[in-house]
Amino acid sequence: MDEQEWLSERFEEHRAHLWRVAYRMLGSRSDADDALQEAWLRVSGAGADGVENLGGWLTTVVARISLNMLRARRRRHETPLGDRLPDPIVGRDDPTDPERQALLADSVGLAMLVVLELLAPAERVAFVLHDMFAVPFEEIATVTGRTPTAARQLASRARRRVRGAPTPDPDLARQRAVVEAFAAAAQRGDFEALLEVLDPDVVLRSDGGPRRPDLSGVVSGPRAVMDQAHGYSGLGARARPVLVNGAAGALVVTDEGPFALLGFTVTDGRIAEIDVLADPDRLRALDLP
Repeated sequence: MDEQEWLSERFEEHRAHLWRVAYRMLGSRSDADDALQEAWLRVSGAGADGVENLGGWLTTVVARISLNMLRARRRRHETPLGDRLPDPIVGRDDPTDPERQALLADSVGLAMLVVLELLAPAERVAFVLHDMFAVPFEEIATVTGRTPTAARQLASRARRRVRGAPTPDPDLARQRAVVEAFAAAAQRGDFEALLEVLDPDVVLRSDGGPRRPDLSGVVSGPRAVMDQAHGYSGLGARARPVLVNGAAGALVVTDEGPFALLGFTVTDGRIAEIDVLADPDRLRALDLP
């Protein structure tokens, strides 16, 4: 086996981990794919002579590429804030499905990804590398071009901002029970029942994309969320349980096919956030169960 073939096999061994790093930094499945492709081109061209920790080295390569992509977004003012949601990862909500356990064990919620979008590029990279993947600040410093002390400060600033994100209930069965109660109340138009399952400060973000701009927006409060959710009933829509980034979600389907994907953040027995992807082009690109 020559060196290039050996390096290719090692890269494939680390691919799943590297993709998770890129996805959490970029919040985009396609951008994560592009980051890995660029990483392989760089790695295959440079070789791995003298590299003692191959996995750590590959992680820093992907991190540098992701940081450059985040900075390029800022320069182009191509930020996915506001109505645009990060790309979700969708799986079956089936206890017998082995992929379900993998998705639950290694997932980051949509609510967290939305908060990460608010961070400056270097803050996001430092936080993801250190708090999510336990990369030492000495290595983060080489990625960000800062000192280890400055890298630590980047992660600390990011942590303070991320702290405001709701913490999802770790019990998927409790999440599902709350979501089912929400769906039943919304279908009946029962506002009193909705008040029992919606946080008083609940936020609903909806991304309809360029083809459905009327479905894009951010609303807050139980009444506004009820009005938004009740609107689906007039479509003859049906909701199927799915996992969205490891949390309870629903795929809304009409006779014409998938209409919207809903991800829920359940905290303390109530729904704190709902993220709705209704962009038909992005729905079509997802690997839906």
